[in-house]
Order: sequence, then C-alpha cells, then structure tokens
Amino acid sequence: MGHAVDRDHFEEEEYHLFEQRLQQNLAALELILMRPGFGQGATTLGAELEVSIVDSHFQALPVNRQALAQNLDSHIQLELDRFNLEFNLDPVDAEGQPFSTIQCQLENAIARLDKLVRPLGGRVVPIGILPTLTVDQLQADALTDLPRYKALDNGIRRLRQGGPFNIQIDGAEPLSLTCEAVSLEGANTSYQVHLRVNPDKFADTFNAAQLATPVVLSVAANSPTYVGHLLWDETRVALFKQAIDGRRSNPADWRRAARVPFGHGWIRKSALENFAESVALHPCILPQLSAEDPLARVEQNELPSLHELRLHQGTVWQWNRAIYDPAYSGHLRIEMRALPGGPTPVDMAANTALLIGLTFGLRQNIDYLLPRFPFQYADYNFYRAAQDGLDAVLLWPTACGNSPKEIRADELLKQMLPVAQQGLEIIGVGQSEIEQMLALIAQRLNLGISPARWQRRVLSKLDQRMPRSQALARLLQLYLDEAATGRPVSEWTLSI
Repeated sequence: MGHAVDRDHFEEEEYHLFEQRLQQNLAALELILMRPGFGQGATTLGAELEVSIVDSHFQALPVNRQALAQNLDSHIQLELDRFNLEFNLDPVDAEGQPFSTIQCQLENAIARLDKLVRPLGGRVVPIGILPTLTVDQLQADALTDLPRYKALDNGIRRLRQGGPFNIQIDGAEPLSLTCEAVSLEGANTSYQVHLRVNPDKFADTFNAAQLATPVVLSVAANSPTYVGHLLWDETRVALFKQAIDGRRSNPADWRRAARVPFGHGWIRKSALENFAESVALHPCILPQLSAEDPLARVEQNELPSLHELRLHQGTVWQWNRAIYDPAYSGHLRIEMRALPGGPTPVDMAANTALLIGLTFGLRQNIDYLLPRFPFQYADYNFYRAAQDGLDAVLLWPTACGNSPKEIRADELLKQMLPVAQQGLEIIGVGQSEIEQMLALIAQRLNLGISPARWQRRVLSKLDQRMPRSQALARLLQLYLDEAATGRPVSEWTLSI
C-alpha cells in the first residue's frame, strides 16, 4: 500500500488489463529468481511503526495531514485513518547489536512524530488499539483524504457488491457492529518487522516464521479492548480480518479466501508460491498500471520493478507475507505483520529479537518439524494466541508419540527461549545483546505479564471506581505515563 495511487476510481477494462499484467509479473519474477546470485546478501532487519494520535483528553485526534503539511521526512507517512501516522525505520545488519539499534530508532521515531503533532494539541501513542476509540470516531469520514485510501475502500466495495462491513468478535464482552467503510480497520496500529532473506533459504525461513509467530504474539499482545469492549488479548487479529473483508456478505454464497489470512499452507520451494497464491486467490482492488513491460526488462538482463505484483501483494494482508524489492540490486523480504505497536521501544526491540531468534532457531529443524505439524495447526495457534495470549493452549510438534501435543503458551515460550538464543547466535547477534533482549521476555513470563495483561489488570481496578469511558481514558493516561519512562512493561506498576 506504500505505492502511489493517483485516483480513487478505475474502469472495468483497467481491472482486466491489471490481471493480465499480474501474470506477466509472475512470469518475470520466476525468471528473476532463477538468476544466479539474485538476492544474495547479508541478513538485515527493518521495521515500520504505526501510531495513533490523541488529544489532551486521550481521544483520537484526526490531524495526520496537518501534522505532515510541512514535513519533508520520507520516513514518515500517512496511514488509513486521520488519527494514524507511520514511521519507517532504516534497515540494520543482523550481526552485532541490531535490536539496540532498532530500539534507538524507535525512540527517535516516537520523539519525531510527537514533535509533529504537539503544536496541534496532540501526542502519539504506540499501542495495538487505542482504548478510548468510539464507533463514531471510526466512520467513513475518518478515512485519510488520499486517493489510495478512497480507492481501497471503493475496490473492496466492488468485490462485496454492497452491504456494510460487519464486525463480530467474541470475548469477555462480545461485540457486534457495522460500518459503511473500511475505516473501522484504522483502529489497528502495528509494528511490522522486515527480514531480508536469501532466495534459496526463503521457504524454510518463511515456514519457520509461521511456526514462531503465534508463540511470540502470545507474549507481545497489546490490544485487549475495542470501542469500549474487552475482547481478545490481540483484538487486531479479529478486527483486521473482518474490517477489510472483500468477500460477499451473503452467507448463502460460497466464500473466497479471506484477504487477511494467516496463510493456506507451508511454502514448498520458493517465494514465488506466496505471490502466485495472492494472484490466484484474490481479485485485484487497485488496478493502477505502470508503463513497464516486465518480461522485456528481464530479457534485457535488467531488473523490473514488478509494480503491479507489488501493489497487489500489498492489498493481500497475510500476517507474514513475501516482499520483492528491486532496491539494493533486488532482494526478497519476509514482512512480519502480526506484532502490535508498543508499549515501549525496548519492548518492541525485545519482541523483535524473540521473533527473529525463534524463526532462525526453528529453521534449523524445519524439515523435521513440518511433517509432524500440518499447517492447519499453525493457523489454529495463531488465532488462539491472539485470543487468549499467555493463557492460550497451543499445539506443538512432538518427537515421540502422536503429534502434536497441547501446551500453554507461557510454558511453550519458556521452552523456546533457548531455541531463540540459538537462532540469534546463528545470525551473529552479540551475546550481551541476546541476553539483554531475551531476559526481558523471561521477566514477562516469570511475572505472568504482557502488555495486554497489564491493560486488563489496570482496567479491572479502574472499572470499580468509575464509568467505563472514564476508566479507558485513565487507562490510556497511565499507559502513556509508564511508557514515557522508557521502562519495559514488565516493570510497570499495577498500583493505581
């Protein structure tokens, strides 16, 4: 979705031409992936942080365009709703102290974003879902006034053939609501990690990331409320899947695959499968064509941009997805999209270390693990981890007896910390860096705390003293006060 889209309406012929161009892009990508040496390089990490903007009363403040009016920093971008902003970190080498560097970049990002919105009476909040959001703040007029977001809304409506977006989420306080636009999804603010991977290692690395993601999500969750309701520990997962669903609302119709899936199976050979799956399963919604002939570029031994394929892949929101980038002589990345924003830079750095370490640690034995763990179990784990966090009962492959076994997420994480350490050692992370980052995760586990659990416990106390709307505002105030200290969430006070 970072690609420029210059209008919000397209003709039917453009959709047809775009579909043809996607097939050409896939053919070009297949040839590129066969080139000797393509995409080979050092392992690097990048990230994107999305934040919400609030006013002095801790309510959503829709001023993102005003905040960026005089901004020339290419790291900062607008996001879906008017109270959202995004900061793109610079990539760092995985060797050495990458997570400390990411932590410093995140501290700088939050400070720079805060500086932009302060003159407008705002401050930024790195969090999965803003607790104080109301349904009225998420209607169609919340959409950022850019052609690409209007085009996104129009494109998904075209697929749905009418009807509102329906949200139904179970939880302690089940929620059911409707909206006429995709703006409900703007409540979600994520921290997305980009991992550069050599093409010959892509399949194993991607599969390992799919195994690791639910485990990490259980301890990183930071979205327990939405429009006043206590729901999942990581409510973003349920909300995103429903709020941007392009499938027809008529339950009598057969249904296409969701545009926000965890996945549909293990990758067998290469990244091409992930792109081909997106093209085959999902109609295009933003058919903006480039002037490039991708196959002609390949025949001339040049590197095509594959504009159409990259644009389309950006509108299929798999929680882990393949990225092709022509920059730096061309390379592949895994975009890891499941982690929520916040609560502090050091927490996000530790979450990154756990996710990357576990991915590379599990990759060592991926050929052994996958036959014992059909993909449906990984998919199951993802939604259970999002729903129940550290209390989730997950499935895990076993060496002896019938596989898989059931195990609580917190117990599994304790068993996986040495695996994560091995993974970080494999890619050359310094020992002190490994110990520092994983110690923060261990501290959460020992205390039975996660960002979502901190929010739940504080809100439970506040609910006894004041109405829910006031309690949520006070919760956010306490959250921001604690986050301002820079301390990890495992050291935040529960005394209020």
